[in-house]
Amino acid sequence: MSGAKLVVITGVSRGLGRALVAEFVQMGHTVLGCARSAEAISELRRRYGPPHDFETVDVSADAQVRAWAERVLRVARAPDLLINNAAVINRNAPLWEVSAEEFSLVVDVNIKGVANVIRHFVPAMIKRGTGVIVNISSGWGRSADAEVAPYCATKWAVEGLTLALARELPRGLAAVPVNPGVINTEMLQSCFGPAAQNYPTPTEWAKRAAPFLLSLGPQHNGKQLTVPHVPTD
Repeated sequence: MSGAKLVVITGVSRGLGRALVAEFVQMGHTVLGCARSAEAISELRRRYGPPHDFETVDVSADAQVRAWAERVLRVARAPDLLINNAAVINRNAPLWEVSAEEFSLVVDVNIKGVANVIRHFVPAMIKRGTGVIVNISSGWGRSADAEVAPYCATKWAVEGLTLALARELPRGLAAVPVNPGVINTEMLQSCFGPAAQNYPTPTEWAKRAAPFLLSLGPQHNGKQLTVPHVPTD
């Protein structure tokens, strides 16, 4: 990808999504994002004015995603890069101790949310004939660990969903499942505790991740990729 791009990102209120917003803007690209936190969206709007824009959207709610996509596509164009980043993780617990409500929340955001965003943005990308869809996965989308079974299940699903989507897209587009690596986010802290501090911050990660994501193209369609490692001191 060359020149200024239109990047659409979900889950921009904190962590990797928030760091990607800052890095893409710094690089001169236009960012349109969403998150569930109205407070975070207000802060992003104050910090980054037009042409950037941010909306309060729950990606697990198809009607909200549809309305957001319609607004974006009405005032802008189909995204050059669509990043499904929004995700939640269950509290550390054996699977049999995870409530049905908590399990459903993880599934609704991490799987259905991705499908909802694809449903309402990708047709416009197909019509234009270009664009890259990045679905953020996890190391736990390709392996597993104790006490995060719901999260692992959803990230394995994201990998499969993306590989199937890659077979459905016409030439000129790409769908890529991307493992971001291990990053010191609130989500990691909930699993690793103080040990999370041994890993790169989201800001450090984004400086490597943003150029990597922008480099993806049709030749990467269906490839399971990982953001290059960010060295720490």
